[in-house]
Amino acid sequence: MELTTRGRYRVFGHPRDPEELLLVELDGESFDPTYVRIDGYEGSLADEVSALRPGYVVEATLAWDDDGTPAFETVDVEQRSRIEFVDAVTGLFEAANETWNEAVAAGEGMNSRVTRDTDGRPNGALYVFAEQPGARDLFDEFESGVLPLEPLLQRVNDERDDDDPREVFVMRPVDGEFVVVYIVFEKEGLLANTVRETYDCPRR
Repeated sequence: MELTTRGRYRVFGHPRDPEELLLVELDGESFDPTYVRIDGYEGSLADEVSALRPGYVVEATLAWDDDGTPAFETVDVEQRSRIEFVDAVTGLFEAANETWNEAVAAGEGMNSRVTRDTDGRPNGALYVFAEQPGARDLFDEFESGVLPLEPLLQRVNDERDDDDPREVFVMRPVDGEFVVVYIVFEKEGLLANTVRETYDCPRR
């Protein structure tokens, strides 16, 4: 008898294999990563799977083969946030560099700030984390779900008292000193589109 499980997941990309889609479990606090195959579907399910994008939150039923490989049996999109991973960034924006320089001056491995628009309204939550050469690759850990982004997103949702779709940009400057996680509050707003166009992120 084929085993099926149902849960809520955030969709990531294809960090391991282009034929697999990474899901990070949202039920509970473990945020376990699961790789699900994306080929072999038919009809409306094939369309639904092909339309999934990094950042989406889905409720899905997974069917597990005897070898432990899961496939989608059903998938329903609950939210259409987006996540982009951009490595070797040049011309990183000023607020990110300032936040990192403050962390270095304080001898801290991370720092954060709220960014604001020209009218002083909060428009994003910016986090910087020191890379650890030879020990850990934080950019890869974020991309592969080993280091979860979800607690940062939950903090934003709690502070803003909503769960609106966001745009999340995970970026590593070309010098590799630190990693930026920039959670833009308004999906497809002016700030998100500016960041997307500046760093050549594809529209989805």
